[in-house]
Amino acid sequence: MKKSVAVIGAGGKMGARAAEKIGFSDAYQVLLCESNADRAQALVDLGLTVTATGDAMAAADFVVMAVPDALIGAIARQLVPQMKKGGSLIMLDAAAAYVGELPVREGITQMITHPCHPPFFTEQATPEARRDYFGGTAVQDIIVSLIGGSEESFTQGIEICRAIFAPVSRAIRVTPEQFAFLEPAMSEIVMAAAANWMKQSMELAIERGVPREAAEAFTAGHAQIAMGIVFGAEKSPFSDAAQLAIEWGTNKYINPEWRSVYDRETLAGAIRDILKPRTAVVA
Repeated sequence: MKKSVAVIGAGGKMGARAAEKIGFSDAYQVLLCESNADRAQALVDLGLTVTATGDAMAAADFVVMAVPDALIGAIARQLVPQMKKGGSLIMLDAAAAYVGELPVREGITQMITHPCHPPFFTEQATPEARRDYFGGTAVQDIIVSLIGGSEESFTQGIEICRAIFAPVSRAIRVTPEQFAFLEPAMSEIVMAAAANWMKQSMELAIERGVPREAAEAFTAGHAQIAMGIVFGAEKSPFSDAAQLAIEWGTNKYINPEWRSVYDRETLAGAIRDILKPRTAVVA
């Protein structure tokens, strides 16, 4: 028999992607749940069927929580008691699990997955795939983690995750703590913040009179060559002057305390700040 997969928040950003990937699939019985009337109608307009959350929980073998990260814990506490015995809960973020916000119920498997997104300096098969920075057209890896429950269900869940984020090259298994080190610590708190810093630096140069087209061209090229050198895609090293500038900028402007984000207590505190209490309704 086909496994049944419920997608909670199927009309949202990530839920819509999941619905597009597996909503028309013959491999699974897909139950799309969306409490927002306009988003639910948009799914219907695409030819998909929307199912009431309670009905989906009673039937689903796997429940994919495509909901905002800050609501995962609150919504999970509503859904898990309604899930059928032997069901599996698939989350797209590790934060709630890391700070202990998830309910525990015997017989329910809980796992996490997240796309790595298409990597830079990697060739893709088509021009469309080369312009795909999120994934879905371009090939990407995903990470997966078992929080608790059945290894068999986890293995089956990985295949669902592959389908949602297809095309997928590798599904790389990590521990829940390693997952939190990757996101939010590395990918958001550090790397996304650094990307924002680069953009702000460019805008400051423009404010100082540099033509925007010159600043944008210089930023795009120098960001790529810098990452190419640092990550090993470009074998030529930084010039001596550039290396001195990097050391000066690091010593002057990069707070060495950033490394503490990988300390358990610091990361847990950061996650709690990110996951401020909110009210969740999943009718």
